[in-house]
Amino acid sequence: STASGIRGTKFREAIAEVMDVFPRLAERKDSLAWTLSGGEQQMLALGRAIVAKPKLMLLDEPSLGLSPLLATEVVQLISRYSREHGTSILLVEQNAKLALKSSDRGYVMETGRVVLEGPAKDLANDPQVRSAYLGS
Repeated sequence: STASGIRGTKFREAIAEVMDVFPRLAERKDSLAWTLSGGEQQMLALGRAIVAKPKLMLLDEPSLGLSPLLATEVVQLISRYSREHGTSILLVEQNAKLALKSSDRGYVMETGRVVLEGPAKDLANDPQVRSAYLGS
């Protein structure tokens, strides 16, 4: 029917968009999910979310278990997707340097309470944040 054809076309367009955001998945498109590396599995999980065209994505530690290089790549791709598609992202990340580098706004929590907040650039340059969380 026409309705299923439209859904099929939109689905294929959404998959093409995911492959554009995560080119590595395009390279591995014929692979089974369990054979993907940890970073590729993380990209696949994010790609599955992108197909739904969310207005808001809640991401909990997307860099967990990834090499520093791959963690940076994944977070940069997420950030680019957010800018290009107007999707808001709430990112919970222990890697403060990576999180602040790719965010517009940041919140620093200690024992379940927000102790600092503001533009990410300001937090990244704050001496208290730098010494406590950024190792400099």
